[in-house]
Parts: sequence; structure tokens; C-alpha cells
Amino acid sequence: MLLWLADYLSQFYSPFSVVNYLTLRGIFSVITALTICWILGPRVIALLNSLQMGQAIRSDGPQSHLRKAGTPTMGGALILLAMFISTLLWSNLENHYVWVVLGVTFSFGLIGWVDDYRKVVQKNPRGLPARWKYFWQSLFGLIAAVYLFNSANSSSELALIVPFFKNVALNLGPLYILFAYFVIVGTSNAVNLTDGLDGLAILPTVLVGGALGLMAYLTGNYQFASYLHIPYISGAGELLIFTCALCGAGLGFLWFNTYPAMVFMGDVGSLALGAALGVIAVIIRQEIVLAVMGGVFVIETVSVILQVASFKLTGKRIFRMAPLHHHYELKGWPEPRVIVRFWIITVVLVLIGLATLKLR
Repeated sequence: MLLWLADYLSQFYSPFSVVNYLTLRGIFSVITALTICWILGPRVIALLNSLQMGQAIRSDGPQSHLRKAGTPTMGGALILLAMFISTLLWSNLENHYVWVVLGVTFSFGLIGWVDDYRKVVQKNPRGLPARWKYFWQSLFGLIAAVYLFNSANSSSELALIVPFFKNVALNLGPLYILFAYFVIVGTSNAVNLTDGLDGLAILPTVLVGGALGLMAYLTGNYQFASYLHIPYISGAGELLIFTCALCGAGLGFLWFNTYPAMVFMGDVGSLALGAALGVIAVIIRQEIVLAVMGGVFVIETVSVILQVASFKLTGKRIFRMAPLHHHYELKGWPEPRVIVRFWIITVVLVLIGLATLKLR
């Protein structure tokens, strides 16, 4: 929106043309989203408290969590609001990738909002039934996958890029739709499972989102893409604005979500942010790198799968509690130790993911 205004004003005062620079708009996007969260955060928390949007705590979980009962949830709406305002202000709204990512983020956020509303307001502990949640996730994920498949202009936009190999790319063809669907829905649920401790999910999301933003910028630049032997996808660089907004909003939310949390993001935040990471990785063809950088999300999800499978098959549990972060809590680790160590692991994994750009 402001890009159009700057283009118009540059006719009368040339310095306004500096807004055309993608990196500068990315910086402004971070600052805008961060400022919105800082300003609106206390008001949103007060509103959620007044509406009694308190989090219900499971009695079979770590006993230390019982003191968190009543902490306002659905704070993810603040993240989405800041992201959307910042993205709409600073991005090129003629870019279809921007609208795809915004649409996926909004639709998955809506699913999470309904789930949170049923749990918190209607006092229904089940929330949105799992089959309906998965149905709507699948529907929106498939719509995005089909659209991206039909709008692809080259075979490189449908190829699976294998990290560390310069010339290895598997053309997925129609399988692209199924693969993209699993990445979007899977990442959404993985981030949701990770969101169990104060700040545990949001900082890894910010780190992975920032790295994907850098990759999107490189993918959308022909010179960089050619030099790094990654697919050149015209227009993908504009996703830098969205990822910068995600980083700014995420850091602004962490200001209030850090231990001990004043607010939780709820499913409205975790499902939306996970889907956003997934669809960006699909667009820039870095799904495998996403799995590497988001290793914490992957491990948390695998721990749940293994726990359920083991209990159904043998009647025994592998972990004291799943997802994995609860296992370490029950082993006696203080909550801040679990959180920070998972953050450190994510930093290392993100650096490994970024290294794949050069090590080919």
C-alpha cells in the first residue's frame, strides 16, 4: 500500500523512490509489526482478561503448570493482526505470492480461533473435534497447493530441491499437490504441538521464518539464484516483507510471552504460523531445509507419534509425557532450561539450513 504511495510521491520528490528497495521495506516491516505488538499488547491482554479468556491446564501434566491456569490465551490474534497490517502496508500487493501466504495464514488462524473459542468461551475441553479440524486444514491446504501448482510458470517451481547437491532436483509433477499439502498441514500441526511452554514455539518460528525470508529474497533475485544454484522464482522475493512482519510480530509477542508468560498464543497463533512457514517453504522450494531448520518442530511431532504408537502396540510409553518438552519437565528440568535449550538447538539447525545455500 505504501509502495504505491511512494511511487506516486517520487514523481514530485525523488528520495521517496528508496521505498522500492525490498530490503528497506523489510526493515520497516519488522519495525512496524514489532511496534504494533508493543502498543497493542497490554490492551489485548487486558481485554482477554476482562473476557475471562483464561487457559485451562491439564491436571495430568507437569504440576508446575497448574499455576498458569487463567493466563489469557488466544494472544496469537495479536501476532496475526500485526503481521497483516505490516504486510499490507509494506508489500507489493500486486504480487500473488503475498496473497497466497496471507490467505493460508488467515484460514488456518480462523481454524485455531474456532478451536480456542470452543475451549475457552464455551468451556468445551475438546475444542473443535479433531476430524473437523483436520478437514478444514486439509481443505485450505489443498486449495493453496492446487493454486500454486496451476500458477507455476516453469518446471523448477514444481521440483523438489535436495540440499547439498548442486544439480539434484526431482520433478514432482502432479505429486506436487500432495507434497505441498502435507508440508503445509504438517508444519501447522507441528508448531501447534510445540506450543506448550512459555516462548518455546514463538522464537523458533521467528528464527525459521527469518531464514526462509532470506532464502525467499535470494530465490527471487536472478543473480543470487544463479550463483547459489537454487531455482529462480520471479516474485518470491516479496515474501521477505511477510517474513519480516512475522519476525517483528513474533518478537513483539515474545515480550509478553516469555517466562512467566502474561499471555499464550493459543491455536489461533500456532496453527497459522506453522501453515505460513509451510507455504513459504513450498513456494521457494525449500521443504527439506524447512524440516532441518524446524528440527525442534519435527522432533516434537515425532515424539507424539512414537508415544501413541508404542502405547497402542505394546501398552508402554517411551517418554514420560509427550510432546518431548513435557518429558524433560517431568525429568526435573526447570521450564526455562527446557525452553532456552530448545532455542539454542533451533539456532544451530537454522545455521545448518542456511549453510545448504552455499555447500553444494
